[in-house]
Amino acid sequence: MTHPIDRRLCVAPMMECTDRHERFFLRLITARTLLYTEMVTTGAVLHGDRERLLAFDPVEHPVALQVGGSSPIELAKCARIAHAMGYDEINLNVGCPSDRVQSGRFGACLMAEPDLVARCVAAMADASPLPVTVKTRIGIDESDSFEELLNFVDKVALAGCRVFVIHARKAWLSGLSPKENREVPPLRYDVVYRLKRERPTLSVVLNGGVGSLDEAQDHLRQVDGVMIGRAAYETPYVLAEADRRLWGEERPIPSRRELLERFVPYAEEQARRGVPLNLMARHLMGIFHGEQGARLWRRRLGELCRKDSGGEELREVIEAFLTS
Repeated sequence: MTHPIDRRLCVAPMMECTDRHERFFLRLITARTLLYTEMVTTGAVLHGDRERLLAFDPVEHPVALQVGGSSPIELAKCARIAHAMGYDEINLNVGCPSDRVQSGRFGACLMAEPDLVARCVAAMADASPLPVTVKTRIGIDESDSFEELLNFVDKVALAGCRVFVIHARKAWLSGLSPKENREVPPLRYDVVYRLKRERPTLSVVLNGGVGSLDEAQDHLRQVDGVMIGRAAYETPYVLAEADRRLWGEERPIPSRRELLERFVPYAEEQARRGVPLNLMARHLMGIFHGEQGARLWRRRLGELCRKDSGGEELREVIEAFLTS
């Protein structure tokens, strides 16, 4: 059973960030925001430890699986697996510019092969009832004209993709690190706005440089959805008012203390299953960002993460910090 998806606000797929523990924590903050997994390669989906890589808690819904690959056959198999495991969407990564990704012929380099991306999307759509979406850039290298972007989007849309998440920067396939590719190429929100104007029947989600709900609401005047990345991970409490401001929900906004207290039982249960505490606690680093004592919180949590601790010690650290 899939769950309804409203893409007004999404949290971006981020490697080594948006694992199941981070998504569980974010879901305590916002019930409506669409969450994404880290990118998982087709090889890992098909041959890796699926319980470790793909399992998630039902509370995470709606949740989308992002995959990286370029084989229509393999991606079709991944789409069937995603549906069987209960995901609500499958997203194809056509935006990551890292050398490792390029060597596997997927990610941003696929923008140069719109016909192949179209075949991939068609195979995924035929294999599963899940929505098939694509996350991409506005261009790569010198191929960054609006006409080239429109050609890419049109070919992929005809294959069955109706939702495009557009990182409003182009990517340089060589010369910049993945981190630099998130920061150096200039943001071109105007390009994403124009894409929505010229293809109004498509759902266009804007990604790149969005750091607050105020900014998200401004963009929503022009596009269908907004995806927040690093800000959601480094300063997660920016999402605390999302359900109220974007969806009109009346539920009380949880305090930071309430969020931590609600996360502890989950951490203790996962620790009993053998999950190292540091894999969970590290996602809590930014919850007090901008607040008095934030540096002390990060230090105490960092000390805990370096120890071979059990879940009950997280509770002790939280109580000691909140009463100090």
